[in-house]
Amino acid sequence: MQVTDHIHALKITFKLLVSPGKMLDRFVYAYLIYGDQICLVDSGVAGSEAMIFDYITKTGRDPREISRLVFTHSHPDHIGGSLAIKKQTACQTAAHPDACPWIEDVDRQYTERPIANFHELVAGPVKIDIGLKDGDRLDLGHGTVLEVTHTPGHSKGSICLLFREDGALITGDAVPKAGTVPIYEDVLASIQSLHTIKKIEGVDVLMASWDAPQYGARVEPFIEEGLHWFQQIHDTVLAVTAGADASALREVSVRVLKRLGFPESALIPIIIRSVEAHLKLIDRQNLF
Repeated sequence: MQVTDHIHALKITFKLLVSPGKMLDRFVYAYLIYGDQICLVDSGVAGSEAMIFDYITKTGRDPREISRLVFTHSHPDHIGGSLAIKKQTACQTAAHPDACPWIEDVDRQYTERPIANFHELVAGPVKIDIGLKDGDRLDLGHGTVLEVTHTPGHSKGSICLLFREDGALITGDAVPKAGTVPIYEDVLASIQSLHTIKKIEGVDVLMASWDAPQYGARVEPFIEEGLHWFQQIHDTVLAVTAGADASALREVSVRVLKRLGFPESALIPIIIRSVEAHLKLIDRQNLF
């Protein structure tokens, strides 16, 4: 769907294996920025290139016009389709240096952040051509740029991208949707990143990867809801560990999920890692 004058959003569905025989339906947004050339932000999972190319063709453009593929971060649902896209378009790839090791070596990512069906979600590694740091401006041609803000927490190499011409901020997974499962590495860094995002001026539409675009007056409340969701998760962790053994990480994680309204079957290593991030702050009541 077209979101702004230049940006189109594609909702890509996929399945995450959470336990033997148990699949969880998930989705992620990728974004196309149309100009003289096309910039693709995130590539979805393996096989997503077919949907992306089909959409581009239906909107009167040619998939071979993709000249840039920019990653908001390195997780499977954001990099999975990149190998095929790079092969078929010869586009340049760009990411934060902290994201590069997991994009260029997907086996390393699988070892360090295991997901059961990882290799079904990621077609293979790609080399990053352009490193993007906080404050960088990525030239898209004819004076249009993407302004880069480093927003770690969900992952070390997470970035947000401001396309000022349309007042559009693409945030990847940096802004959590309240009521969703906790998936991040560093909760305090995540909170600091949300405060950083709140200070970015000229944002008329916020485009997260796991929710529909938020417009105008909904932008700031959406970020605030994400902040308070971090605190609610933390309060839940404190409640389930009060007077209990906080070292039994899996059991604590199961109890946290259940209190938040999720089934035990949703428990996967990346969620346990998120709970562990809160346990490191167990002596702290308020996160912000």
